[in-house]
Amino acid sequence: MREIPSLSSRRPLYRKLKAGLFLLALVFLSGCGSEGPRYGLLQGGSVSFDELEGKVVLINYWAEWCRPCRIEIPELNRFAQQHPDRVRVFSVNFDAVSGAALAEQVQALGIEFDTLLEDPRGELGVAASGGLPETIVLNPRGEVQQVLLGPQTEQSLNAILGSSDL
Repeated sequence: MREIPSLSSRRPLYRKLKAGLFLLALVFLSGCGSEGPRYGLLQGGSVSFDELEGKVVLINYWAEWCRPCRIEIPELNRFAQQHPDRVRVFSVNFDAVSGAALAEQVQALGIEFDTLLEDPRGELGVAASGGLPETIVLNPRGEVQQVLLGPQTEQSLNAILGSSDL
């Protein structure tokens, strides 16, 4: 005759089962809703590039002392205004200026698109080039498509947007 285990001998088994189910639920839930890093915006709030899936993202590096940057910024402003449904443009100060000084420089240069408070280059795996202006292009899947050196124009930016590589 087969003996049925007592309730007291089954408790450790139930505890292990409950603990295992709890850990499994945690692992499953941790994958839900996870997104990449969030970057603070000078204008307030924050953004994750994961939220922008489906859009081309341009991350433009500039400095107050950079003459080509000053020439390029109006082109980027117009491009961002012309393509709000397909493109999101961000600026990053090359010199890591912050606070009120950053706000003053953004206003002085007439930057109309959002300014990131942190440089995302490291998270994106893009090495610093040392040249300005520089623009990182993320494709609609959020992948680094290319890094553009030198000033961009509406024409060059429209060519990227029309590229079959995106």
